[in-house]
Amino acid sequence: MRAVVYRRTGPSSVLEVVERDVPEPGIGEVRVRLVRAGVNPTDWKFRAGMMSGYDEVTPGMDGAGVVDAVGPDVVGFAEEDRVWVFLAQHGRPHGTAAEHVVLPATQVVHLPVGASYDVGAALGVPAVTAHRALTSGEDVDRLAPGALEGRTVLVAGGAGAVGNAAIQLARWAGATVLTTVSSDEKGALAVAAGAHQTINYTVGDPVAEIRKLAPEGVDLVVEVAPAQNNDLDRAVTRVRGTIAVYANNGGDEFSIPVRETFSKNLRYQFVLLYTLGEDLLRAAAEDVTAALEDGAFAVGEDAGLPLHHLPLEETAAAHDAVEQGTIGKVLLDIAEE
Repeated sequence: MRAVVYRRTGPSSVLEVVERDVPEPGIGEVRVRLVRAGVNPTDWKFRAGMMSGYDEVTPGMDGAGVVDAVGPDVVGFAEEDRVWVFLAQHGRPHGTAAEHVVLPATQVVHLPVGASYDVGAALGVPAVTAHRALTSGEDVDRLAPGALEGRTVLVAGGAGAVGNAAIQLARWAGATVLTTVSSDEKGALAVAAGAHQTINYTVGDPVAEIRKLAPEGVDLVVEVAPAQNNDLDRAVTRVRGTIAVYANNGGDEFSIPVRETFSKNLRYQFVLLYTLGEDLLRAAAEDVTAALEDGAFAVGEDAGLPLHHLPLEETAAAHDAVEQGTIGKVLLDIAEE
């Protein structure tokens, strides 16, 4: 099989396409013939600085394809099942930038009838992160129609992949969704994803604008840039609200004024998929798949997430595109559908 690998960390030029033996699934594992793979910031960040003790790494956390081999003791999967996969390269050296990947069956999910491989490969890191952020408040631990009814969610960076997923999932669950953006172009994408209102944080007073839309404060914030936005988040979140932080865009540290924060009984929930635990990962996979089945989750320009397709041989260019902040979702085309 063709696979993309790197043997040392560094710029995208360390990536190369090689031929490797097709791996065989072991006990409890499934082999997937990949059609699409998603590219996430994690991929280039790992490649730039973290080898995790392996001599050779194939990057890629997310993908979609067809089951073509099932290991012993696997229940619920058969050859030719259409599936999406997540966290493929976490805790192992070989991810989804390859023609085949072997994974524990717990990280393989059936792709609903009618759902494309494009949307399947775009789930994983963004959608599972968004799910955890949206279920990190006091009383909502699963998403379904009506689960967030009566609540207002503020999504920071609504044109990003996680922001897009958070908007779609929150809207499916019945929330009123506000989002901050930095341009009219990004605002249009957030509206296409389902946001009820957008706030351009580069002009005027975004706190005042959000307060006009949510006089009692928002129930939950999905935050990508806490170092830049913590003052805003604290000002617009209601008493006993939640600020869910899933990235460190714009700075690695921020301070929390104690009295102003505890006086509102605010909850901070930090979100990193790699330490979530199997229970939360499984809940997210089930709920995201339910949203797909309901037709409530999509990708592409019409869903606020433009797609950028590159062949497997151009994985380096795909990494560069994500690192440079390309708007939308970068996908690797690995095989014909």
